[in-house]
Amino acid sequence: MANTDFPSIRLSQALYTTSRLLIQQIQSKLNEFGLTYPQFLVMLILWENDGLKVHQLGEKLSLDSGTLTPLLKKLESQNILKRKRGEADERTVTIHLTYPGKSLQVKTLEAIAMLEEQLEIQLGKETQKLLPGMEDFLDKLKALKI
Repeated sequence: MANTDFPSIRLSQALYTTSRLLIQQIQSKLNEFGLTYPQFLVMLILWENDGLKVHQLGEKLSLDSGTLTPLLKKLESQNILKRKRGEADERTVTIHLTYPGKSLQVKTLEAIAMLEEQLEIQLGKETQKLLPGMEDFLDKLKALKI
C-alpha cells in the first residue's frame, strides 16, 4: 500500500508540519515575554475569561488537568496568575490573572499582530481562507467516536 491510500495520514502529516512551523513563528515572538506557546494559549483564554475553573480551561483547550497543571504552576511561579482552591469544594481550582498577567496582554498581542501582518504579506489571505474549513473539521473530529 502506498501513502496515497491513506488521505487521513497525509492530512495529519501536513497539519503536523504546518502546525510546527507556524508555532515556531509564534514562539519567536513569545520568547521576549517569557511565554511558551501552550502558556500563551492559556493566557489568550484567561484574557477573555478571567476566573475560570481549571476544568473549564481544560475543556476550552482540549487538555486534561495532568497536562494543564504544570503549565498553570509555571505561570503562577512567574506571578502571572493565581490559583485558588474552592472553599466549598477543595477539588475545584479557580484561576485569576495577576496584574502582571493582565498587563502582558497588550504587549503580547501587539507582537502577535505584527507577526500576523508579516505572515499576510508572505502568505496573502491563505489563513483566512483555510480557517473556517479547519474549524469545521476540528468540530467534526472532536465529535467523532471511534
